[in-house]
Amino acid sequence: MASDLEGKVGLVTGGTSGIGRETAVLFAKAGAKVVVAGRREVQGNETIEMVRAAGGDALFVKSDVSKAAEVETLIQKVVERFGRLDIAFNNAGIEGVQAPIVRQSEEDWDRTIAINLKGVWLCLKYEIRQMLRQGGGGAIVNMASIIGLIGTAGVAAYSASKHGVIGLTKTAALENAKSGIRINAVCPGFTETPMADRIFRAPAVRKYVVDCHPIGRFGRPAEIAEAVVWMCSDRASFMTGQSLVLDGGFLAGPTSPS
Repeated sequence: MASDLEGKVGLVTGGTSGIGRETAVLFAKAGAKVVVAGRREVQGNETIEMVRAAGGDALFVKSDVSKAAEVETLIQKVVERFGRLDIAFNNAGIEGVQAPIVRQSEEDWDRTIAINLKGVWLCLKYEIRQMLRQGGGGAIVNMASIIGLIGTAGVAAYSASKHGVIGLTKTAALENAKSGIRINAVCPGFTETPMADRIFRAPAVRKYVVDCHPIGRFGRPAEIAEAVVWMCSDRASFMTGQSLVLDGGFLAGPTSPS
């Protein structure tokens, strides 16, 4: 992996923690220059320090992906600093509030869709424009989820947003395949991130969800990040419009009784 992205310029949104942070570091280890975007400046700069410690050149840009002007400015700053954009991981997202549809607020619905789905759409829009300006070519990975492939009670907005990301990924891939821009999605199972810590605070709930994974544990951020790096590399040159599932067997079927 050491030279998979040599000479590339990469962008990671939601790079302030978890899978995004791990991916930014692995981008650098694979030879890329990295721009990290997020809303939390302190944590973003911590990621930048980790990237530099891994031998990479990096920039943090405070950005809200639900706002078109901020996404456009983000891409401009990538180009101002590094001259181009070759790869991107549209990872920024929130879990929203867990509640049945009849009790979910319109405010929570709008906020979750704005960040998880509209944010990916805006990033694609400006990333693809820049890649086309450069003459085409590039690779983009969108953060979906196994919850984008199944229904899950209590998380309507999150589920809808991730189903939407998968459809958006397919459409964008079809529109840009002839330009050499590959666009895919990654669909992690439950992964050891700050988001998972918030959702599964109760030990009994956490144990139940872990037991739903035949492999017997949650995923690790580095395992998802490794897949993203591969999808952004030329080793995945025949892959576009796909949703790669990394879920410890969660979707394969019910686990056997222990």
